[in-house]
Amino acid sequence: MAVRSVVFDTETTGMPVTDGHRVIEIGCVELMGRRLTGRNFHVYVQPDRPSDEGAIGVHGITDEFLVGKPRFAEVADEFYEFIQGAQIIAHNATFDVGFLNNEFKIAGMPERANIAEYCTVIDSLAMARERHPGQRNSLDALCKRYGIDNSGRELHGALLDSEILADVYLAMTGGQTSLSLAGNASDGDSSSKQGSEIRRLPADRRQTAIIRANQAELDEHMARLQIIAKAAGADALWTQLGS
Repeated sequence: MAVRSVVFDTETTGMPVTDGHRVIEIGCVELMGRRLTGRNFHVYVQPDRPSDEGAIGVHGITDEFLVGKPRFAEVADEFYEFIQGAQIIAHNATFDVGFLNNEFKIAGMPERANIAEYCTVIDSLAMARERHPGQRNSLDALCKRYGIDNSGRELHGALLDSEILADVYLAMTGGQTSLSLAGNASDGDSSSKQGSEIRRLPADRRQTAIIRANQAELDEHMARLQIIAKAAGADALWTQLGS
């Protein structure tokens, strides 16, 4: 069965949550089996308190814009139903999950105030730091690293950031998704072996021609390795393996 994931983001009146700051926007996009389904959840929320000027500078959501928007308690059921049981993915998940847990608590829903109890939480920031230690791992930096278009991101926005993060997460976790080989499945489950069996070529097959590099190609290869070594400040891995 395909894994259902929800990539989400929030915008808030400021930080930290312990200073009484509240959620003002929630944006979610759904993935099923690593494919966007087109199902989204997006809402602006009336926080019943002003936003810090610094926060408004980040997301551009003014107090005046939020007048008349629903309070979290009014959208809590719909949001809960959207994320329940899913693998949820957020960039700096501790921040977003902490704010949403607090909103459920304020709304008088303590049984929902620990999202990690009914969802699997994945922090894409922690994942990026593990994959790219010592580098910038903001969402914008990751977009640049993975060649993802974020040209429309002049200000932070929960739904747009969720859509961008979905692309980043898929790129960051892309590649081969299954290493299953014949023999991994139980003997009684022949269907799970289909497509994974190793096919061996006959011993009397026609031998494949071996095409060796000529001297000009070898010289060009060595020149490329020297360029890499100069840029990296150390021998290229190919050179190290051949030494």
